[in-house]
Amino acid sequence: MRRAALLLAVLAGALLGPAGPASAHGGEAPDATAYRIEVTGLTENVAGLSVRVVEAGARLELTNDTGHSVEVLGYQGEPYLDVRPDGVWQNVNSPATYTNATLDGDAAVPANADPTAAPQWQKISSERTVRWHDQRDRWLSDGLPPQAQADPSRAHELRRWSVPLRSGARTYAVEGTLTWVPPPRAWLWWAGAVALAVATILARRWVGTVALVAGLIAIVYAITRAAVGVDAQAPAIVAALLAIGAGLWRRPFLLLLGGGALAIFGGFNDAGVFTQAVVTFPGPGWVARGAVLVALGAGAGTAVTGVLRLRAAEPARITSDA
Repeated sequence: MRRAALLLAVLAGALLGPAGPASAHGGEAPDATAYRIEVTGLTENVAGLSVRVVEAGARLELTNDTGHSVEVLGYQGEPYLDVRPDGVWQNVNSPATYTNATLDGDAAVPANADPTAAPQWQKISSERTVRWHDQRDRWLSDGLPPQAQADPSRAHELRRWSVPLRSGARTYAVEGTLTWVPPPRAWLWWAGAVALAVATILARRWVGTVALVAGLIAIVYAITRAAVGVDAQAPAIVAALLAIGAGLWRRPFLLLLGGGALAIFGGFNDAGVFTQAVVTFPGPGWVARGAVLVALGAGAGTAVTGVLRLRAAEPARITSDA
């Protein structure tokens, strides 16, 4: 009963997380990317205004505690977003409203979107923080940048970017850098996952503890990623809960189910962090890679152990039936 209560408590914690900031557009945060986008500052010091990069560079986040309106200008200098003391508004006549609807900027722009037209404001939030995709801070070309092709062994600053802002009659900008970062050694992380899987199978008497610890790590990782805007974390959270249940009850079928789900939804689904340098996680990249390694290795090892226990139990059942 106590174990069931613990599992329910973890499930409640997974599902009842704090709401994130308002978004002008949907999530689409990548698991990992080769491009590091950083804010270096504002061209003017504005007390109460902050801008930062979130979701591994997928979006910018602006928080306005100045007490007055701050506009984000679109690609042709038109009003695009307006972060006011009473909430966030977007201009439906701005082409940027539609271009920025997707990470790649490939959404259709309606004919009525005219940057020279008077703004038509639509309220999208009652908060003073907004997140939005912006094409000005990203690498939009296909393939590796020329600098990375010439020397893929080190990081390269590709360019400096700027997004204009306006408060009343005063125009200024948030500035930053776009840098290509070489990938980690993916084979080392895959080798670590395989080694953990083998160790879990060999130390089968400890498989329940391994599954429990791996599930707890996976659920913290998934909830943390959800909190920074990564969508579709529900499968990873459910898989982590199944692994926790397998660790608590240690039945062969639960070990197979929980371990397999953890390896797939907590591991393989996020294995992109092994191949790209910048990950969507509020911490060092090696922490995210370590969490995925544990999900892969411990999950696979737990699932195989479950299969072995099911096969060992089958002859005993047949013998007893006979």
